[in-house]
Amino acid sequence: MKLGTFMMPLHPPGRHAWETLAEDREAILLADRLGYSEAYVGEHVTDLAENVTSCLMFLASVAAETKQIKLGSGTINVPNSHPAAIAAQVAMLDHMLKGRFIMGISPGGLMSDAEVFGNYGKNRLDMFVEGINMVLEIWKGQAPYNLEGQFYRVTTANTMIPEIGQGIILKPYQSPHPPIVVTAVAPFSKGVTSAAARGWEPISANFLLAEWVKSHWPSYVEGCAQAGRPADPANWRVARSIFVTDNDDKLAGRYGHGSDGPYYFYFKQLIRKLVGFGSRSNLFKLHQDEPDSSITPEAMLPKLVFQGSVNKVVDQILAFREKIGDFGTLLYPCHDWADRSLGIRSMELMAEKVMPAVNSAIARSQSKQVVNG
Repeated sequence: MKLGTFMMPLHPPGRHAWETLAEDREAILLADRLGYSEAYVGEHVTDLAENVTSCLMFLASVAAETKQIKLGSGTINVPNSHPAAIAAQVAMLDHMLKGRFIMGISPGGLMSDAEVFGNYGKNRLDMFVEGINMVLEIWKGQAPYNLEGQFYRVTTANTMIPEIGQGIILKPYQSPHPPIVVTAVAPFSKGVTSAAARGWEPISANFLLAEWVKSHWPSYVEGCAQAGRPADPANWRVARSIFVTDNDDKLAGRYGHGSDGPYYFYFKQLIRKLVGFGSRSNLFKLHQDEPDSSITPEAMLPKLVFQGSVNKVVDQILAFREKIGDFGTLLYPCHDWADRSLGIRSMELMAEKVMPAVNSAIARSQSKQVVNG
């Protein structure tokens, strides 16, 4: 199993943006040095807590300073941009990274972003599908493009000067385009099925109950079958909030589950967005007749955040994997570094202690299965 990271990110609004953006960059650079395989960064335009307003701009800021890690958009909210802008900006970043780019896409989930771009109340799923289809057509086709849809139009027919390159959008470094991933949020997601049928791969969000994460695998299998390709667990990425300490379970409990810790802040904010204005209380319930009032950080943190010393976290990850099934990459979300030293040490322990122990345990289990089989 590989180790990556996923950064929404979400910080207390009272912190300075220059400070949190520097912290987020430091986390990506640290992940690169520690050997994390991938790093995804989200974006929102109308949220002071999630103040990366362009994931592509942010990733460009660390492109030259990273060496081996693949950088991913997590995600580009397609309805909020024009397809030509997405195609051109992604292609440029893919060249800057020389193929170390992964393209995460979605319709976008923040309603205030939808409103500010004039999309609130519109069919954003249809906008998403049309938008990404046009991006792919731009990369596959030739100028002047001449793409006409319900929401977007792309052409340079009237202004193209081909002999000097005018009117032509850059194609990506990777051919035919960067790998595409989608973040799966809904239980039994039909979006995962549709994405897999198109050759795209899923990321299961970190704020889902294990039972809902498990439901994504059959959806992925169904989509792969439609495309006539094998469903490989190595292509399934699963995010989980984790905090690790050096043999101090009490400290881990306070920081990882306590009301003064950054994980509590994260889920308090997220629940307010998804259960309140987002109408997504189903994500936090096994039984839909449970009242929304039962969805609190105190109730959800023990279910959604792994915390403790190395051995304790290893056991939690293995138990989680046993419950949902095999998957290829565990994505460690970067939460606010309320305590900088603890945030850094947790990332170090994940790479240097936790994942080697997890992979050793998986290898031993697979060896036993081979012998007994």
